[in-house]
Amino acid sequence: MARNSARAAELTYRPSWRSVDRHLPAPEWFQDAKFGIYFHWGVFSVPAYDSEWYPRHMHIDGHAARTHHVATYGDPSEWPYHHFIDGAPDLAGNDVEFAPRLTSAGGNFDPDEWAQLFVDAGARFAGPVAEHHDGYSMWDSDVNEWNSVAKGPGLDLLRLFTTAIRAKNLKLLVAMHHAYHYNGFFEHVPAQSTPTLRKLYGQLERARQDRLWYERLKEVIDRARPDIIWQDFKLDAVDERQRLKFLAYYYNQAETWGAEVVATYKDGFNDKGEVYDYERGGPADITAPYWLTDDSISSSSWCYTEGIGYYTLPQMLHSLIDRVSKNGNMLLNIAPMADGTIPQAQKDILLGIGDYLRRFGESIYSTRAWTVYGEGPTKMGGGSFIAPEAGTARDIRFTREKANTALYATVLGWPGSSLTITTLRAGRINLDSLASVRLLSSAAGTYLNLPTPTQDAAGLHVTLPEAAPFAADAYVLKLSFSGQIPDLDVRPV
Repeated sequence: MARNSARAAELTYRPSWRSVDRHLPAPEWFQDAKFGIYFHWGVFSVPAYDSEWYPRHMHIDGHAARTHHVATYGDPSEWPYHHFIDGAPDLAGNDVEFAPRLTSAGGNFDPDEWAQLFVDAGARFAGPVAEHHDGYSMWDSDVNEWNSVAKGPGLDLLRLFTTAIRAKNLKLLVAMHHAYHYNGFFEHVPAQSTPTLRKLYGQLERARQDRLWYERLKEVIDRARPDIIWQDFKLDAVDERQRLKFLAYYYNQAETWGAEVVATYKDGFNDKGEVYDYERGGPADITAPYWLTDDSISSSSWCYTEGIGYYTLPQMLHSLIDRVSKNGNMLLNIAPMADGTIPQAQKDILLGIGDYLRRFGESIYSTRAWTVYGEGPTKMGGGSFIAPEAGTARDIRFTREKANTALYATVLGWPGSSLTITTLRAGRINLDSLASVRLLSSAAGTYLNLPTPTQDAAGLHVTLPEAAPFAADAYVLKLSFSGQIPDLDVRPV
């Protein structure tokens, strides 16, 4: 008992808000990283219909997913969701099961190839949805028999992704959506007859479900040592003692690893020790403390479905630039097919983002928000569930070097032979210390010198080449100063 008491006395964090609120929510590495990738991939990918909410929707009378399920597999009372896990034939006699095989075993799933794609996309952190609302764990769980080793592919998918992502020197994110698993997702499923099925469908006694919520997180922490644990909504419905127990355990374990970790939330935590996440959106203006948004490459679903639609590269890239200018990071979701194939259309978008970041990443990585985020007609953000937008050649977004001696003005299109930056007008900012204005060139670390700009009451007037000297989805001006970037007058006009 004395030994345990001594160990407890050494812990930095205890399960109380007063204690966990002392945790640094967004360490410098996280603020430097800017861009991450995760993926909705699991049992719900097998039907490839509707969305990742298929397990819920297949039980709702009148829903298209139920109509599809009855026509393709049979009535849910006879062909339940767990048949996608255990394996069963559909009405046409085809075997149906979440059973991706590694390429080394003759399949289409290669976690190393995925990790390399994330690197090529310019991501600095990446990782899987390790458990979605459906209650299926993507690791060799001791507390949940519905897992990817015991049922389905027979693979510890979390371990495979952890190994592959860490081998590429990326920070590891693990996403957990299991708070809603027993707080509404399966509310239309009839009462199950066995303890194991009641566990899968979130029908155990409430206190046991809350403990399982924590126990699953503890397994993820102990097995993967994630740098970021991202969680979806309904944390506020989880017993507060379990929430605090998780935060204290994660933060204390991170100290033993010598790591600075991030816990995100949509509800149930706070921004004193954790990072708030906007789903499919972001703030309309610069917002503190540092924040995150999760968005999807698809406009129609977070998981792969037949006929899935995608946003364009400019929509995704300009949204990233906008979010960084407003003091945030972007976590982008992709939607692999059930067999482990990443569709080429998704790869193309990721590689397009990566191409831009390789060339112009100095205006994104390790930068900080400036006094104002930008100017122009295109307004982005303003909350959650707001579609990404492509900007125009009249839209500018600002970032600055951490040393505060260089200001980046990113134009979301080629503006032509001249550009007026109205934010930098005379009377609002003194540009006597402006040493140079250069255009970031097509190769990383190279620049095109520009004529000395002029400033008047309308703005800073920059002369550019008659035609774009190279193709890009956005163009970056670097304004270097002989000292610190001058203060901007932010008083209302």
